Amino acid sequence: MASFALFIFTLVALSSSCSYAIGPQNNKTLLSLASRIGINYGRLGNNLPSPYQSINLVKSIKAGHVKLYDADQETLMLLSQTNLYVTIMVPNNQIISIGADQAAADNWVNTNVLPHYPQTRIRFVLVGNEILSYNSDQDKQIWANLVPAMRKIVNSLRARGIHNIKVGTPLAMDVLRSSFPPSNGTFREEVAAPVMLPLLKFLNGTNSFFFLDVYPYFPWSTDPVNNHLDFALFESNSTYTDPQTGLVYTNLLDQMLDSVIFAMTKLGYPNVRLAISETGWPNSGDIDETGANIFNAATYNRNLIKKMTANPPLGTPARRGSPIPTFLFSLFNENRKPGSGTERHWGILNPDGTQIYDIDLSGTRPVSSLGSLPKPNNNVPFKGNVWCVAVEGANETELGQALDFACGRSNATCAALAPGRECYAPVSVTWHASYAFSSYWAQFRNQSSQCYFNGLARETTTNPGKLLLTYNSCLIRKIIIIS
Repeated sequence: MASFALFIFTLVALSSSCSYAIGPQNNKTLLSLASRIGINYGRLGNNLPSPYQSINLVKSIKAGHVKLYDADQETLMLLSQTNLYVTIMVPNNQIISIGADQAAADNWVNTNVLPHYPQTRIRFVLVGNEILSYNSDQDKQIWANLVPAMRKIVNSLRARGIHNIKVGTPLAMDVLRSSFPPSNGTFREEVAAPVMLPLLKFLNGTNSFFFLDVYPYFPWSTDPVNNHLDFALFESNSTYTDPQTGLVYTNLLDQMLDSVIFAMTKLGYPNVRLAISETGWPNSGDIDETGANIFNAATYNRNLIKKMTANPPLGTPARRGSPIPTFLFSLFNENRKPGSGTERHWGILNPDGTQIYDIDLSGTRPVSSLGSLPKPNNNVPFKGNVWCVAVEGANETELGQALDFACGRSNATCAALAPGRECYAPVSVTWHASYAFSSYWAQFRNQSSQCYFNGLARETTTNPGKLLLTYNSCLIRKIIIIS
């Protein structure tokens, strides 16, 4: 998630390090990478197409690069039969072992790279995923092993004669303590010296990229009344001028990217290249998730593709003309992702392979030639009552387990469902689960509980109690959204 709180700070920049020279051949390779918009291929769903079908779908939307969240052997084998560039990932739970042992890194490369390279056009190995967004004691051990693991993966690749696979790690915007105005960008104090300095030194020395997961939707949606939607969607005629640098911004994404550039500069690394490992806009979400709709998602992604495939490259105000390799998130709506409704609605495609909206990742079609879009109806904050109920057709055994969970945390949650009480009838798992879900959600929403329950629940503005003869006596707890 992006953090757009404003902080006043003073940080003395360290002396600038020499940047890795980018020769004509390296620059040509970078332009090739950046001109091919990539797609994130996540698989957290129980209704998704096979890898074979999914790869064909990736080609159908004219993506040039596909990013995996693992190194799935079947998928990598299938990708060898395509011209797609490929990014693979070392899972978070293997970073400590690889960081501590070169043999573990060698084994990972032997297992996940050598059987497929060069037939599969692997271009990036990403070590971990947003590891600085977690801060338990175990997570901090991963922090400490991140750069050592990256070094050992590079050592292993080079020992095997592989020099054109770059190694990086994707980080979220919450790696910053301050991001607005962009010139105020600075890394969080607890990661700046112990993690970011060695990471930037590594990226600079290997001529790799700072991979960033960057979502303008999140800072915009924190205050959709006062933040301008058009500015977040690349549609604005207005501009913002950074008071410290005089740089002029026409969109929110450039502000976010430049805040990272300024943060790197303050640590002495002004020339480390940026890549966008994830970006996008949700096509749907929960009732109170303002602006999550197909119109905005298509508008953002279409305009992003236009910007990132421009020739010559546009860059950002702080780096005019710099190409930025970019991966859209994501290929599919993934129905098993936990969290709020938007988490399951970032896809370009439905699970059956149909497009949610017309899009061309090659950037060759004018935006005006793409299909029409449904008018948005949630670009202003929702106000009213919301309940959490069981989804239609849910498995009763699974509902029963979720019901036990919802009722088990507090005696007050389901007291009205006891035999003889006002909400006991009708005696059905679906009704009792709907009551329990709403009651639990209302009781614990301020502790980040969601109306999800492993995919068994959904939000509604219709009081489910109206369907009951006992409506007048059975009061179902609800969420009241006032802004």
